[in-house]
Amino acid sequence: MTDELKTFLKTSYSAYQAVENAEKFLSAHGFVPLAEDGPWELSAGGKYYVTRGGSSLIAFRIGDGPFKLIASHTDSPCLKLKEHPVQESGPYSRLNVEEYGGCILYSFFDRPLRLAGRILRETENGVKSEPFVSDFRVTVPSLAVHMNREVNDGFKPDRQTDLLPLLSLGKADLDEILGENLGYDLFAVPDEEPFTSGTGGEFLSSPRIDDLTSVYGSLLAIADEACVGNCIAACFDSEEIGSRTRQGAAGDLLISVLHRIAAARGLREEELLSLLSRSFLVSLDNAHAVHPNRPEKCDPTNRPAMGGGIVIKGHAGGAYTTDGLTAAVVKKIFKGAGVKHQTFYNRSDMRSGGTLGAISLTQASIPSVDLGVAQLAMHSAVETIALSDFDALVKGLKAIFRTNLRVTADGAQIG
Repeated sequence: MTDELKTFLKTSYSAYQAVENAEKFLSAHGFVPLAEDGPWELSAGGKYYVTRGGSSLIAFRIGDGPFKLIASHTDSPCLKLKEHPVQESGPYSRLNVEEYGGCILYSFFDRPLRLAGRILRETENGVKSEPFVSDFRVTVPSLAVHMNREVNDGFKPDRQTDLLPLLSLGKADLDEILGENLGYDLFAVPDEEPFTSGTGGEFLSSPRIDDLTSVYGSLLAIADEACVGNCIAACFDSEEIGSRTRQGAAGDLLISVLHRIAAARGLREEELLSLLSRSFLVSLDNAHAVHPNRPEKCDPTNRPAMGGGIVIKGHAGGAYTTDGLTAAVVKKIFKGAGVKHQTFYNRSDMRSGGTLGAISLTQASIPSVDLGVAQLAMHSAVETIALSDFDALVKGLKAIFRTNLRVTADGAQIG
């Protein structure tokens, strides 16, 4: 499984390639593609998937009972190309970009970067979107220490002038590079090869570990033929910029899929609402592991470590959706499946990050828990996890999909 995970991380350069790879995986496992703008004919026991915008995807199995959902995100922090991006600087051409998501900016310097995303081509009848990955690399060069003696005293790059990837010697015509196009959504993304480290090869470092480990884990879970009931894996774009797009968790993709599944089962609106109240959502995004060099940045009593198993994430302010009931549900399921787990809270004097779970609940109000894998260097160009935690994640997600689960007014039925 390690090699397959490495390949998925390596080749899923942007959300568009992540969905393209997910479609190939699902098709190989017998899932049938559906068109959002066409009619759906769904059969009991059927396996299906639908995409939106080429960067979000929902896969599902038709069964009985409440829904069990796993939601993750396909995008990662990087640099996004603006329109008219080629900018000349003396003998060089550079790319005018802006930060996408909250990058650790210094980690993007002096790294191999590749251009990836989608290009919009003109056709005889309109416009067609095509995934794109450049056959060349670019890099953002640092200013030498001899010219910036204070560089190790503090690093604050100018986002307009310092972050521009070096494209070519002399003038460059991007249209010649990309081919004829009417537009694009392109990103300069890390092109580092995933690698293992540690004396036993126990660590995995790679670009896009946040959150493609969750995406790939959810795909492995929903492809498991031991799944029971209505199982859904939702992979959304735009989480790193707040999810407020049509293809993000704040869009209506999830609720529209739920309505169409309900319609295929002959359920009325009231019956669907009742079903949602008994359903269960896993918001799946990675968590911060205790840092070996800065352990004081962690909460005193909730300090997840790499190798410690799946992380259950909590926050009093609702940044994470976990409550006592939903945490208890997954603990019971994990106990029965022999899955290690641990807990994460931020220090009370630090601002918490958030993820797509709370936003998804504005579309479909479902009892929810936030889970993830403990990692280091979140939002760096290269991040790190323990491989044993990914194994635990897959085992835990499969256990959830294999469980007959129904949330009740005073708890949950788990069988």
